[in-house]
Amino acid sequence: MSTSIKEKLMPPKSWLNTDSHYKIALENEWYKKLVILQDEINHSSWEFFRKKGIRTVSLPITTGSVTSPMGLGSDSLPVKINLEGVETYLSDSMQFHLEYLLRYLEDGVHYIMPSFRGELADQRHLCQFYHSEAEIMGSLEDVIHLVNEYIYNLCSDLLERIPDLIEEFAGTLDHVHSIVNKKMVIPTITFEEAAKILEDKPEYIEHHQEGFRTITSDGEKKLIEIYGGMLWVSHYDYISVPFYQAVEETGKYAKNADLLFGIGEVVGAGERHVNAIETRDSLEMHGLSEAEYEWYVYMKEKHPLKTSGFGMGIERFLLWLTQQDDIRDFQVIPRFNGITINP
Repeated sequence: MSTSIKEKLMPPKSWLNTDSHYKIALENEWYKKLVILQDEINHSSWEFFRKKGIRTVSLPITTGSVTSPMGLGSDSLPVKINLEGVETYLSDSMQFHLEYLLRYLEDGVHYIMPSFRGELADQRHLCQFYHSEAEIMGSLEDVIHLVNEYIYNLCSDLLERIPDLIEEFAGTLDHVHSIVNKKMVIPTITFEEAAKILEDKPEYIEHHQEGFRTITSDGEKKLIEIYGGMLWVSHYDYISVPFYQAVEETGKYAKNADLLFGIGEVVGAGERHVNAIETRDSLEMHGLSEAEYEWYVYMKEKHPLKTSGFGMGIERFLLWLTQQDDIRDFQVIPRFNGITINP
């Protein structure tokens, strides 16, 4: 195991000038080697899910049913476009469609596809990023176990196949060895436990006027530090999560969990409502119109299932893997909202 920090390959920050970025990126080692990291993550992912019997599916990038609608529990802005005179959205996640295809492929479904968000990019967020998402039959606990296996498998594969390249980016392999050595055992705490650990300090726990709480980015970083690099936080205040997340028996907490490491939340996971009654109740509670999700409610009514799923931001995983601190360095061809960028 590596114990020393070597000099790291550093990003050129060429995205700061989008007009000249492509000229610099064509010649720069950072981007030449970044595409290899992306390739290895893609292949490791596809191989893992195939071995699990979870099929990778192809889906469109447009949707009429965003998973981040404006309303309570939304943590991002959807991207609306006009396509040949029809208003539609670019996908913020294709989770709903994975749920749909799970009705065909009961062993599970997966994809790696782009997702689009309406906010401006910053150190932690991209306007367009790649999502590795899956949906399976079962509970929140089942999908947490699947993610633990997935992260362990990714780290094991990457250590075996490209250790020198990871070390060139990160300066060390210690953080990857640490995850492999955990052997899929990642600590889990509830949101309530997290709030107590963080002493409900305002810089860590934000209280919203609508009556729910969230963990700030500083709070996530503090928990990561306390728990040695990686942990799950589960059962957030129910109204703080999107409408599709199932609710536990008291009605206070969601059956959801975030996996924190690196920059903060890298994986979001949750159990879904089983039937149409639960889904309608949640839509109403979150202040959303059922008309926009009629097909989703119909699916829950005609084909009720207990399912759970997760989404991992590929660039956020890369940020941790390379031990860097700005996610904007991880787009070979950058895309920022409101700016025309070539190529």
